[in-house]
Amino acid sequence: MDEVTDATFADEVLASPIPVIVDFWAPWCKPCTAIEPHLVAIAEEHKGRVRLVRINVDENLAVPGRYGVLSLPTVMLFSGGDPRVTVYGLHSRAHYTGALEPLLG
Repeated sequence: MDEVTDATFADEVLASPIPVIVDFWAPWCKPCTAIEPHLVAIAEEHKGRVRLVRINVDENLAVPGRYGVLSLPTVMLFSGGDPRVTVYGLHSRAHYTGALEPLLG
């Protein structure tokens, strides 16, 4: 999973020609670590049609602030430069799949 920052977010996520799943996380967040395998599996299932990145909210304050990220984990799917789906909290893989797949095709 690639890391993005406040400085690279616009180029890596907003300007992406394919949808991007963004995992807002922090190193101290145990639920953030727990969801990572779910997100990686979803990205692998849709390889070439979606990109998966994460942004450390402790090191990057502007992007999480812009999108109202107040709790972790927060997962957002961006498409066409806009956030299309937001999932807050720790859930099962099936929950993430159900929320994200309709926009992944």
